[in-house]
Amino acid sequence: MCKKLLGFLVFIFLITSCKSTKSSRKLIKNVTSSFYKNQFTGIYIYDVAADKVVYNYQGEKYFTPASNAKIFTLFAGLKLLPDSIPAFKYAINKDTIIIKGMGDPTFLHPFFKDSTALKMIKNFKKVHLIVDNISDKRYGPGWAWEDFDSYFSPEKSAFPMYGNVVTLHNENGLNVAPQFFKKDLKITEKGYGREERRNNFYFSKNRTRETEIPMIIDSLLITNLWNDIAPNKVAIIKESNIHPATTAYSIPKDSLFKRMMEVSDNFLAEQILILASSTLSDTLSSSKVRKHILENQLKDLQQKPRWVDGSGLSRYNLFSPISFVEVLTKLYKEIPEERLFHFFPVGGASGTLKNWFSGNPTPYIHAKSGTLGNNYNLSGYLITKSGKVLIFSFMNNHYLHANNAVKEKMQTTFEWLRDTY
Repeated sequence: MCKKLLGFLVFIFLITSCKSTKSSRKLIKNVTSSFYKNQFTGIYIYDVAADKVVYNYQGEKYFTPASNAKIFTLFAGLKLLPDSIPAFKYAINKDTIIIKGMGDPTFLHPFFKDSTALKMIKNFKKVHLIVDNISDKRYGPGWAWEDFDSYFSPEKSAFPMYGNVVTLHNENGLNVAPQFFKKDLKITEKGYGREERRNNFYFSKNRTRETEIPMIIDSLLITNLWNDIAPNKVAIIKESNIHPATTAYSIPKDSLFKRMMEVSDNFLAEQILILASSTLSDTLSSSKVRKHILENQLKDLQQKPRWVDGSGLSRYNLFSPISFVEVLTKLYKEIPEERLFHFFPVGGASGTLKNWFSGNPTPYIHAKSGTLGNNYNLSGYLITKSGKVLIFSFMNNHYLHANNAVKEKMQTTFEWLRDTY
């Protein structure tokens, strides 16, 4: 009886091994076809329940991640930030409130419209702001200089306002936020943007789409914006004899993380790292956070990444597919699935994946995309028809194909995994 049972188990093992080998051959054929000949490709797939690597093709190589870097930013935010976002620190001296910025991006933001600071100052005669407690430069290393007035490239700062952008909308009349810029806005026949070194904006009278154009942030502008909403009340100071030590909080952190991941918001990503640094030091520094996370919570990564910004705008970033899968696995094991998947765009349903990787009708991809010129990556979670959760990273760099052609090839692989694994 024991011999029969042993023989049966060996038979099952051989069948399973055969199927696994065929699966690997199928995947190898997909990602080594002539389509991929003149580009760099890496794919790493992990079965979390079985604790098994399903497939690895150059998973240990380094790639330009683009916005896949936001997965590491999400990890840092989840590890270091409290349940609600720390908006600022403050102290009170008679009729004066002293406020120190902590990097919260939600104050008067076009999407969040947080007004915590406005509510706080209304009962005080004077407001003293400290906004120079940041070591980050306005742009990240390796950002393209010509993106200075592009919606995806707002400046970083210690006390953002309005998302550090001017929001323009010309449907049913011109709307400008903040109103401070309306008097100086130049209306043109076509085009939109800003002068490179000055906050002089222009906008086409025929453009109906809502448009965001980054501001140049400095102390004078911050003072003017504050006094526009709280006249003759606010002044920028370098330091105070009374140290702001009490923290005011704004929105739930999960709301911030979801928005950052769903629409791939670069500004929110950068500010999340700056916010996280406020838990480590009085000086805001995103580089301190990256260093802290890599040396502590992620010290066991097989390949240490070159992680230079929170958004992935920089081409100096270098990450491997294995590293993304390892971080995604940590998140999957530590956070309930429903909450975790809520952060990620859903294939065919939401955010940056709304038009791709649809399950028809059941969604099966929860993942973060990353796009730069000639680069497209996707890392996240794939749910197979058999109910298994596969954690994957599929990275494509330095190709001359159209982005859609790359996505079509990836979709074929993902659908095959969904249907056969």
